[in-house]
Amino acid sequence: MKTSAGILVYKKENDEILFFIAHPGGPFWKNKDIGAWSIPKGEFNQDENAFDAAIREFKEETGITPKGNFIELAPVKLKSGKMIYAWAVEDDIDADKIISNEFPLEWPPKSGKFIDVPEIDKCGWFGEKEALEKLNPAQNTFVIELLSILKKK
Repeated sequence: MKTSAGILVYKKENDEILFFIAHPGGPFWKNKDIGAWSIPKGEFNQDENAFDAAIREFKEETGITPKGNFIELAPVKLKSGKMIYAWAVEDDIDADKIISNEFPLEWPPKSGKFIDVPEIDKCGWFGEKEALEKLNPAQNTFVIELLSILKKK
């Protein structure tokens, strides 16, 4: 089974919770918005600790190492069977200063030509309603669970 781990960063601003999410890079995602965004995350193997993988992937995709008191969220199983593990942390990150790593992508498909594309091409801060619209629907659970946890505090 494939596994992925990531970090959902949030901040409080004017009595509202904002969520830091990422838009995938590359030509396939160029004109996709609603349901295309994700928490910064990536795959890891069973030999690696999921939390360590989440921190590593966040840094690879944004150039930033998140810090703070992390809240473990319930894992989500995708229709594909892949499990996503996530942690939330309160932090204030400048979305305009992210630096994503790149990977080679064959483009156009089956052309034999490769281009380097960033894993994510932009990040942004969004309130609950907009974050739930933009996120891949399977990841909405992370936002909903975090809001529930924060209301209890």
